[in-house]
Amino acid sequence: MTITRRSLLAGLSSGLLATQFPVLALAANEEGFFDLVAGSSKQRLFTQDAPASDLWTYNGFTPGPEIRVKKGERVRVRFTNRLEEPTSIHWHGIRIDNAMDGVSGLTQDPVEPGGSFVYDFVAPDAGTYWYHAHNRSWNQVARGLYGSLIVDEPEPLFDRAHDLTLVLDDWRLAGEGVLDVESLGSVMEWAHGGRLGNWLTVNGESRPVTALVRGETYRLRLINAANARVLAIDPNRFSASLIGLDGQSFAEPVTLGYAPFMLGPAQRVDLMVTAESYFMIEEISGDTPYPMAVFTVAGDAQLTVPAVRLQPSELPEPDLANARRIRLDMTGGAMGGMVDIIYQGRKLEGRDAMTARQAWAFNGVANLPHEPFFAASRGETILVETINRTAWVHAMHIHGHHFRVLSRSGSTFDEGRPWRDTFLIGPEQTTEIAFVADNPGKWLLHCHMLEHAAAGMNTWFTVG
Repeated sequence: MTITRRSLLAGLSSGLLATQFPVLALAANEEGFFDLVAGSSKQRLFTQDAPASDLWTYNGFTPGPEIRVKKGERVRVRFTNRLEEPTSIHWHGIRIDNAMDGVSGLTQDPVEPGGSFVYDFVAPDAGTYWYHAHNRSWNQVARGLYGSLIVDEPEPLFDRAHDLTLVLDDWRLAGEGVLDVESLGSVMEWAHGGRLGNWLTVNGESRPVTALVRGETYRLRLINAANARVLAIDPNRFSASLIGLDGQSFAEPVTLGYAPFMLGPAQRVDLMVTAESYFMIEEISGDTPYPMAVFTVAGDAQLTVPAVRLQPSELPEPDLANARRIRLDMTGGAMGGMVDIIYQGRKLEGRDAMTARQAWAFNGVANLPHEPFFAASRGETILVETINRTAWVHAMHIHGHHFRVLSRSGSTFDEGRPWRDTFLIGPEQTTEIAFVADNPGKWLLHCHMLEHAAAGMNTWFTVG
């Protein structure tokens, strides 16, 4: 079976089920631990009559169980690896203790098959975060190893019935609609746009339908868990306002002044919507809007928009007058021309790049070099000027910190410089970000198109 956009839409139309999003909230056990187990399992991704796919999951499901705590609470996760290869867990977006960041080869050794590891950290900021595998991520995340981590405000803005998490993913399906694992690791994907799927799910289901109550207000937390797909949405189509990005709350709700809003891999957006009538969240990058999630609305209540007092985190503001400027040149990839690449201390020549599977470089260096990209003093403001000299879009992620986007060439930016942990940068675009390096340790800076990271777009810095 060849899966096309037309067949996807046809399948979506015929496969509607009036169900709620699955709730797999993970509660701490009597010892105070959340228990997470990575292992293989079967789960249906395509239509109801399709066979189940062989996936790698946390606790038997993808997404894995949602971990939910309050701001300032301690998170203790006892992780067990029952996979056939080593793995680790990264807690994406949390300004975490470095030893708990979960980056195999940088902050910890990977957890071997049959092994275990205890992650123990405090959640300092309320917001929408997620966790995912961080060893051979291009393979393990694509097979389903991810879940949501929600940190509630001390006094939550919404109760659980009005606070919905939507984990979005695209899958590469083949045959009768099962996950295509044979194409994982394709050198073509690594040097081009990354692994793009042909089937979208929300919380592991195709186009779920959720019932809302008319006149009541909801928070929708959208998490893009795709390996490489940038999702285009328009919150104005269903009268939603933005109340947070990448886990950081705004001071006031924002109505988007442009469309579409681009949600890159690993990025999150919190939306607030008051239910008035039936609506859909659609992916609108193609010629025909692609429905991802459907919301029915019933009841007789009057439409009222409540006054919601948002609670932004207090992050240290960059001192731009005394910032240290760092330049990051992104080169390589298909259609990027011939570029020099240094990998593991030597220049790649001839077929070396193909053998080493390294197609991209930061300042001419591919993948984790021996020396850090830069070393920052604790409390120093760092301004990174990123120049994308490639033919592809990238999603740049910094671990352990949040930053403000100062400027983006050729792009309107009217969201008031919100805090982010991941930013999109287009071909031939220059973007400036700034942050206070206040979290000591070794931190990753990489493209979150996971194939791009594996193929060279991966470096690190230290904070002393």
